[in-house]
Order: sequence, then C-alpha cells, then structure tokens
Amino acid sequence: MRWSVFLLPFLLLAAFVPGVYAQKDSDLAKALALEKTLQRIIQQHEGSIACILVSRSELHPRNAQNPGQLGDYEPRRLSLPADLSDKERLKWEKKLDLADPTNVPPAFGSGVVVDADGLILTNYHVVQDAAKIYVRLPSGKGSYADIHAADPRSDLAVLKLLQPVGPLRPITFGDAEKLERGQFVLTLANPFAVGFRDGQPSASWGILSNIRRRAWMNYKEEERIKPFHFYGTLLMTDARMNLGCSGGAMFNLQGEMIGLTSSMAGIFGGETPGGFAVPISAPMRRVIDVLKRGEEVDYGFLGVSFEEQHANGQFGVKLSYIGPGGPAALDGKLKDGDTLLAVNGVPINQSDDIYLNVGMHLAGTKVRLHVRSGTKERVADVTLTKLLVPGKKIASSLGPRPYFRGLRVDYTSLVVQQESRLPFIPAGVLITEVQPNSAAERAKLKVGDIITHVNNVPVTTPGGFYQGLNDPRGAVEFTMHGYPAQTPPVRVILQK
Repeated sequence: MRWSVFLLPFLLLAAFVPGVYAQKDSDLAKALALEKTLQRIIQQHEGSIACILVSRSELHPRNAQNPGQLGDYEPRRLSLPADLSDKERLKWEKKLDLADPTNVPPAFGSGVVVDADGLILTNYHVVQDAAKIYVRLPSGKGSYADIHAADPRSDLAVLKLLQPVGPLRPITFGDAEKLERGQFVLTLANPFAVGFRDGQPSASWGILSNIRRRAWMNYKEEERIKPFHFYGTLLMTDARMNLGCSGGAMFNLQGEMIGLTSSMAGIFGGETPGGFAVPISAPMRRVIDVLKRGEEVDYGFLGVSFEEQHANGQFGVKLSYIGPGGPAALDGKLKDGDTLLAVNGVPINQSDDIYLNVGMHLAGTKVRLHVRSGTKERVADVTLTKLLVPGKKIASSLGPRPYFRGLRVDYTSLVVQQESRLPFIPAGVLITEVQPNSAAERAKLKVGDIITHVNNVPVTTPGGFYQGLNDPRGAVEFTMHGYPAQTPPVRVILQK
C-alpha cells in the first residue's frame, strides 16, 4: 500500500507529460500552418505588386490638354538650360530617367495589377501632379505609364503601361464588407521604394485593428465635398506601413485582396504603429470599374440640405431644404422638414451617413429612401443625379458622354452646385464643353447653356440626350432653356 501511494505521483506525471508534448506539437503545427498560408499568399501574389516611381520635376514636358498623358522618357524634350555643358546635360538626363535602376527615385509608391492588358491600381495621392511615372514589376521589367483615370474623392487612380512587360496576373478581389476586427491580414507593398531596382515587394502581417476608420488629414472646413476617407471608410491594421506602401495590397488568409494600403499618416506627418487601407467593398469596386474604363466617376446627388449632425443616439437626420427640381423632390416627393431614416436599408444616424451612403452611389443609380414625414413613415425610390466634385480629375475616355458635333453635355444638377445661378435644378442637360471651329460653336452654343428638348422630345439626363439624337447624320433641333426665366425658349438647328 505504501509503495502504491509513493508511486502514484510519478504515474500521474508520466501520464501528463505526453499530453503536454502533444499540446506543444499541436500548437506548433498550427503555427506552421499559418506560416505556410502566409508564404503561399506571398508566392501567389507578389508578381502582381508593382513599385511606382514618380517624378514631379518641372524639367519634364507636360501635356496641358491631357494631364494624364505623360508618355515615355525622351531626353531631347527635357526643359534644360541651353548653356549646360554636355557633361551636365548627361547628368540631368540620367537623373530624370526613372527607368534607370541605379537612380534613387524622387517620389514613390506601390501599385496592384488589375488587368492583364497593363492596368495598375494605386492611390490618387501617389501620382497626383506627376510629370513622369515608371512602373517596375518583380520580374525586374518595367514601363513608363500614363494616368488612365484618377479620382480625388476615392483617392484612387489607374495607370496604363505604355510598353508590354510580359504576362501580367490581375489580383483577385475579396469583400471588405464581411471583415471583422481581429482578423489576420497580410500586406505586400514597397516601403521606402525598396523594390525600385528589382520591383520585389516586401511583406508585413498583423491583425485588422478596426474598420470604418476616419483619416484625420488637412482638409479645409469650407470644403463641402471631402474625400471618402474623411467619413470613416478606412480599414486599420497594426501591420507596419511606411512611406511607399500607398497603393499596395492587403490580403485575407484566403489570398483575396480586401484593401488598397495607404501610408497617409506618414505622408501628412502623423505617427502610427500601423496603417490604413481603402476597403475593396462593393461601392469601391464600382469606382474601380469606372476608372478601369478610363472614365470620370460620376457620384450621386440627392438634392437636399441638412444641418451638420453627429451621432446623438437619435434615429434619422432632419432635412432642412429639398431642392426644387432635384431627385428628392421629383422622385421622392420629399418636403422640407422630413427626416431621412435609411438609404437602401442602411440606417442614417448622423449627417456623415448621408454623405457616405448617398455619395458612394453613382449618378443614374436608383436608391431606396426610408423617410418620416410628420408621424408617418414611407419608402421612396429616387434616381440620383450628379454631384459636383472639386479637384483635378483625369479621364482618358469620354465614356457615355462623347462629343456630338463639338459639344458635350452633363447633368443640370451641376448648375446649382456652382455659385448657384439658379434656386432650382432646371430640366434638361447642361452643355459643359464646346470645341473650337465645331458645328456647335458655329451655331453659337455656349458652355452653361441648357438643352431641354432634342427634336421636340424632352431630355432630362445625358443618356436621354444621346438616345434622342436618332439619326445623328441629319440636322438636329435643340430647344434651349431661356435665361432669365421669363425669356422664351430658343430653338437651334445644329447641322452636321
């Protein structure tokens, strides 16, 4: 009996020790599995991450007519002083050649392949005011690039490579709307342009610290239309991001890109242990699709005013003014004093929610509004018109609004957003461009004129205008809006 009592602790320890080692082996296996997952994502996607080198030097020629057309590097076109010696000239020519892998770039960022034909997605601020852009990929190959399209509100831009660089593999997008805090994420980017010679990106990993974060940047309070970052759209991670990481990719453990990384805190002088990313959500994918087509992004406009209101525990935001002629008044039959409760089922608790949940839809999109009028609640389906977005936008394609005999048109909602000439949104379409020596100029049409009818058929949208042209080879009759209101409408015949 005494021997059995004496041996019992040793027998229990002998039984316990294998369990401890088994637990350690299990934990190690899980860690190794995570390690293998990260390695697989890096190997699968590093070839789709680019290093973007940018010059803003005034010595590069600029295309005033098309700011996105930057072209290849041509030393003979540099704006160098005529009295430079041959040695000094060669020195400057070499320094300004971004393709030279021995040159340390003056400005830099990252990019992501989004189309096999040579389209690279990056942040707008990476290429803003660029005079020359060079893109180098992990293969070591590279090409100068034009800005295919750029949009300041989303802080997104798409570049177009000017030379083929071999097979390109577009990145696979995930869905950032399904993310939760604490998820593991991996980033691939070029901090401090470490890949400017060979194009190879660097990896970092961590967790998703938060979602729907606001970027505190140097915005002017008088600017009514601010970038989406201001309203709390960003993902936040503890993965380290330094200068140069803007335009890189953030992945989930399935290897899907869920965010476009941004080092804005470093750019604007802030300190942070991690970084931000633009979420690859459904609204952002719509914006990216427009930019991939090379077109301007037309954001939605509801035509309402409201007092700035922060979340206060109350449901809904009271609308102080419904613009006559706007979609809220015409389609939704909204009245001053109505309360907006939700947009497409998303609750509205503060004014920022309106900017975000209306503004991230495109012009021409139908949205469902949940409204309270007095004590009654109702639903209204409203088709948005176009928001006026300040800042330099770049588009290489005219998209669905081409020139017709020298003129282009757009939504009339733009009129009331510029130093409002009118207290209402007029019916029709707004002439935004008239080409010199065109049929439109000969007919004395001007920018700012409003066309209400095409061949006696009313038009209310740019799409309706182009559809109403019928046979574009013959003469077309326009009915023009009269100014001021008591002036009778004017009819103009536009010949080919």
